[in-house]
Amino acid sequence: MIMATCHLNGQTSLVGNINNSRSRRNSAAPGDSGRKGMVLPFAPLAVAFNNMRYSVDMPAEMKAQGVDEDRLLLLKGVSGSFKPGVLTALMGVSGAGKTTLMDVLAGRKTGGYIEGDISISGYPKKQETFARISGYCEQNDIHSPNVTVYESLVYSAWLRLPSDVESETRKMFIEQVMELVELNTLRDALVGLPGVNGLSTEQRKRLTIAVELVANPSIIFMDEPTSGLDARAAAIVMRTVRNTVDTGRTVVCTIHQPSIDIFEAFDELFLMKRGGEEIYVGPLGHQSCDLIQYFEGIEHVSKIKPGYNPATWMLEVTSQAQEDILGVSFAEVYKNSDLYQRNQSVIRDISRAPAGSKDLYFPTQYSQSSVTQCTACLWKQHLSYWRNPQYTVVRFFFSLVVALMFGTIFWQLGGKTSRTQDLFNAMGSMYAAVLFMGISYASSVQPVVAVERTVFYRERAAGMYSALPYAFGQVVVELPYVLVQSLAYGVIVYAMIGFQWDTKKFCWYLYFMYFTLLYFTYYGMLAVGLTPSYNIASIVSSFFYGVWNLFSGFVISQPTMPVWWRWYSWVCPVSWTLYGLVASQFGDLTEPLQDTGEPINVFLKNFFGFRHDFLGVVAIVTAAFAIFFAVAFGLSIKVLNFQRR
Repeated sequence: MIMATCHLNGQTSLVGNINNSRSRRNSAAPGDSGRKGMVLPFAPLAVAFNNMRYSVDMPAEMKAQGVDEDRLLLLKGVSGSFKPGVLTALMGVSGAGKTTLMDVLAGRKTGGYIEGDISISGYPKKQETFARISGYCEQNDIHSPNVTVYESLVYSAWLRLPSDVESETRKMFIEQVMELVELNTLRDALVGLPGVNGLSTEQRKRLTIAVELVANPSIIFMDEPTSGLDARAAAIVMRTVRNTVDTGRTVVCTIHQPSIDIFEAFDELFLMKRGGEEIYVGPLGHQSCDLIQYFEGIEHVSKIKPGYNPATWMLEVTSQAQEDILGVSFAEVYKNSDLYQRNQSVIRDISRAPAGSKDLYFPTQYSQSSVTQCTACLWKQHLSYWRNPQYTVVRFFFSLVVALMFGTIFWQLGGKTSRTQDLFNAMGSMYAAVLFMGISYASSVQPVVAVERTVFYRERAAGMYSALPYAFGQVVVELPYVLVQSLAYGVIVYAMIGFQWDTKKFCWYLYFMYFTLLYFTYYGMLAVGLTPSYNIASIVSSFFYGVWNLFSGFVISQPTMPVWWRWYSWVCPVSWTLYGLVASQFGDLTEPLQDTGEPINVFLKNFFGFRHDFLGVVAIVTAAFAIFFAVAFGLSIKVLNFQRR
């Protein structure tokens, strides 16, 4: 007889709650599913899959070792089913393919070749509709760090619940989910970054579950919900999982080396061996009696010792080493068993649509319209920026410090226009400020976008929104921050350098600085969108900073550039900024220079190619660079996916 014992203070009550909840579910009538009290109804759905095979292109390392096959098979004809109100453990040694199987069933694979049949309550699975009725709790617990627990749930429910759900009903449902997952005491806590601040690992696990639950899914996949947790925290998370199952949902968890108490919380087991084959699919039974009876019934398999963890024993007796010693294939034993035949019968039953039922259908791919998606994404980005002083306040403070620094370095140089050197000094102040400020803005935004892009991958896979509304929120939220920072910088620098106090010229200066800082910021975003990581984005950006510096028109003026390189000065955004700043300040001056005798406007035209009457075009092109980089960022997020599963 196997006894489940607890050694940590306080854990007994948690495990007791799990087991009591399990007992109540087992005694409930079919169809009741413990869903009473939930505001939003859902349709319990079963998943059946037959002969699932998954392969990837053969790695070059294995081909170098003499492997002739073109593909590496990771799942070898796996079959099974998951039913409503049943908590299924998906287990196996490392390399068995349990997470691979879950990703295949959930439609989260970004590559490889999938074969086999998957049905949802009798109808072939369609990924577009499946994302609307399923949830996936990832192992890494990825969330936006600068929003609260409650705001995370509001955001998920806003985008994933049907559009006909009223606001009050949505709020009531969120409250019920928070109570179910025991997050009420943490509702106003910031999520934070893992291991740095905010929620603990166990609290983040529960938030991950809650974020999926507020979408009201019928099927939930959980990847290692207890990984990295101590016994007490794992018991709390499993109680949350058990509560979720008791609502009548279909829940599948990958699990690795669970304790006796955690293992006993499951109803059924899907056990896999290394190489992607199933060796046991069926009920655990009270104190794992069904599982133990099955394996002890295989000849020469050692009996389990009293009090020993059945999960550990199961993995030990089915290891590859034991197969070699016993001269048996547990996959073949399972395929020849009565249990396999019963499971095949269940799969056939679930794969047949009940009479009078209808296939899942949604008129649109996403629950909400594009306008609502844009509004929700902008709302979350606003909260994230407002609560991120390390980025927003520090950047504003940096702008003030740089303004004072440049103002004192180039003190009252802007009003001196009697010699060509005076013009060079004034232009130098603009050139240095543009590159110094611009590179800083581009670099500082990159880690922010990199963190949010990781969240974006999870949210897009969950079917919350398309890529463009996310990009819209990320782009638009920068507008007011850059505006305030450029105004503060522009007023200080303009006054201290001593440019002419003319309303039109002052407005032109602010205009060009605003759009310059804006396109540098958007370029920083674009660099992240085009590269797989923040570090690579920094390297790529540095190269273009150098090129823009070279072709800005200050190091070497455009008319003196070789004709085969002159074209690049026209596509260099910094050259247009300098054109606009210099032409707006000095391009209309006709006073002659003391050292050359040329009028200032004629000198600027001959030496730099700057014309005051071309200022309108320059203004449009400068703004166009900001728009171009913003749109390119949106397209890069939409087209490129650097997440490999």
